[in-house]
Amino acid sequence: MKYFIFPAFLLLVIVSHTSAQGRFPVLDKSPMDMAYYPNNYPLLKIQDKVTGPMLARVIYSRPQRSGRNVFGELLEYNKVWRLGANEATEIEFFADMVIANKIVPKGKYTLYAIPNPDKWTIIVNRDTDTWGAFKYDMAKDVVRLDLPVEKLAEPLEAFSIVFEKGNNGGYLMTAGWDAAAVSLPITTYEKKSAVKRATKK
Repeated sequence: MKYFIFPAFLLLVIVSHTSAQGRFPVLDKSPMDMAYYPNNYPLLKIQDKVTGPMLARVIYSRPQRSGRNVFGELLEYNKVWRLGANEATEIEFFADMVIANKIVPKGKYTLYAIPNPDKWTIIVNRDTDTWGAFKYDMAKDVVRLDLPVEKLAEPLEAFSIVFEKGNNGGYLMTAGWDAAAVSLPITTYEKKSAVKRATKK
């Protein structure tokens, strides 16, 4: 019978490695990401290129298509979706906003979607810090808005959210996956001159 003597420092390395693997989670298949408006705001900030305040930030997980047909199969039509994977997607507004002629006060909200072939219903909901759409409560909706689906020429492998400039001083939050995308118009309350009919909900 042969015996092997390992140096103490090597045993320490092996034990430490095993312990570290147990403490930290493995890489998620749907990594978490963040989108800002203005785009790349933190980078612009350290480069002294910021020309205005940060207005919005979205935290979301990015599922991969992985050869699957997403809409109508992986995601059933006419069912509430967390607009991403894992934890439900959250958006934070750093000023009062106007969406669908309704004032959305500054703060953090959850985003959901109900996809269909030609339109998605985008939902801004006041309940936050939730996983999936299992506890979705329609009574906590702040805004529900139907948006037309844009057919993408090149399918997106990973679910993605990006902010873009819109009309009348507003901006768009565009969400896309596979061959479909929708754009949610958002306007800062101060810049909305024709919002006298808007009411806080």
